[in-house]
Amino acid sequence: MTDLAARLEGVGKSYPHFILKDLNLELPTGSVTGFIGRNGAGKSTTIRILMGLVHHDRGSVTVLGQAMPMRQAAAKRDMGFVSEDMRLYKAATLAWHMEFIQSVFPTWDQAYADTLMKRFDLQAAHPIKGLSHGQRVKAALLLALARRPKLLVLDEPTTGLDPVARHEVLAALMEAIADESRTILFSSQNTLDVEQISDQITFIDKGRIVESGNKEEFLDRWRRFRLDVPRGASVPVLPGTMGPGVNPPGSRLNVVVTNRFEMSMVAAYQAAGITVQAIEPLTLEEIFVTTVMSKKEGATQ
Repeated sequence: MTDLAARLEGVGKSYPHFILKDLNLELPTGSVTGFIGRNGAGKSTTIRILMGLVHHDRGSVTVLGQAMPMRQAAAKRDMGFVSEDMRLYKAATLAWHMEFIQSVFPTWDQAYADTLMKRFDLQAAHPIKGLSHGQRVKAALLLALARRPKLLVLDEPTTGLDPVARHEVLAALMEAIADESRTILFSSQNTLDVEQISDQITFIDKGRIVESGNKEEFLDRWRRFRLDVPRGASVPVLPGTMGPGVNPPGSRLNVVVTNRFEMSMVAAYQAAGITVQAIEPLTLEEIFVTTVMSKKEGATQ
């Protein structure tokens, strides 16, 4: 897949207390990119630059073939945006919002909007002020999806939702990406949601991209080794491993994590007299935490 819905190249933005540093990010057409980072890592700044809401100081940004921010009006005709704190007009009904969006965007699909209303258990005649937080998020998602955007940008859309509402939102997103020409950037701290629907993963921390790649390849190369180490023995330092190198006094259990898993590593541990008790996959959350901590501590060998 060589076609790109968006590309940020060498992008930088400086604030008094935060710097986005030489950010490179590609969103292949038809992909779902999970954008993961802590609060203050730079996720929202990146999204604002992508949307043309903030002007970058350095680098270049292209969205749907349009240079940003100069051509943002053309790009936004085919972009949708949903945030958990998105503000709708409280006194107006959902029907009013749908009619307004339909008057602006000719791609509006009323039949799809009706389908989403039933799925989300929403009523067109209800004023926004009478909706719960979860219902407001689902209403905002409906307004974005029914436009059939080519690029959908989601900024923490499932934050604060109960499990049922989260399931409904994720199911609608999965349906929205069934068309391989549609692209989604899904920014979230909820790694379980990201892992469920994304096929590309990007980690950001302190204004820098620290890891990025295909999700399945990403998960496949990370493992946790649980080792039975004889007293006084040293654990071989293998490429890509993170963890104790010397067996702690009074303990035979040693845990090592690697981001370059190969079966040959088992033979290397066995040759050192170490028993490999278990080899376990890591969750996306564990990978994110380990990656950030290893960058911080310089622990990766």
